[in-house]
Amino acid sequence: MKKILIVDDHPAVGEGTKAMLEQEDDIQVDVISNSEKTGTYLRENEYNILLLDLYMPGLNGVELAKKVRRSFPDIIILIYTGFDLSTHFNMLVEADISGFVSKTASKEELVTVIRCALRDEVVIPLHLFKQLRRTEACPSNQVDSPEGAAISLNEKEQSILQEIAAGLTNREIAQKLHMSQRSVEYTLTGIFNKLNVRSRTEALLQAQDLGLISKS
Repeated sequence: MKKILIVDDHPAVGEGTKAMLEQEDDIQVDVISNSEKTGTYLRENEYNILLLDLYMPGLNGVELAKKVRRSFPDIIILIYTGFDLSTHFNMLVEADISGFVSKTASKEELVTVIRCALRDEVVIPLHLFKQLRRTEACPSNQVDSPEGAAISLNEKEQSILQEIAAGLTNREIAQKLHMSQRSVEYTLTGIFNKLNVRSRTEALLQAQDLGLISKS
């Protein structure tokens, strides 16, 4: 029997995923919505896989994965996200996790990712596989500006720009990414300065043209 712990601050998502996975005869799933309880559950149970939501209040999935890895170096950690994985690809690869899967994945896709992870294999969507070459050429989403200065966007900046591309307002972005609106606006100011632009639209177009985020 393979045991999986799902950590997701949306209980309905966690329970729905549990119901899908437990249709498999050899999979047992526990779900928690409070990421701070992760360590306690891992100490009290023997889990094969930890399935973490990417964005949660407090520690996000990647930060939690790094924290867990220090105490449980052998556990398989998968990131489970509803966001476009291409905007987080570099961060996920560098975070010492065992793989990732979209929340839009079917039951068959989710089970495949989990069974591959148990065999020390990783399932990568084709569009992300093709991105590997770009990642190698421009590590950590860093490029050179026409003036020769290096420009890079961190994971938070990439996420905000991706939500701008989806048409969200600053307030809506703050709610979706579990940030304050002030923090979103502060981060945008930093993006404007990096890209030498004055508006959200200019920042989005410039970032896409430089290959710092994927085009919709």
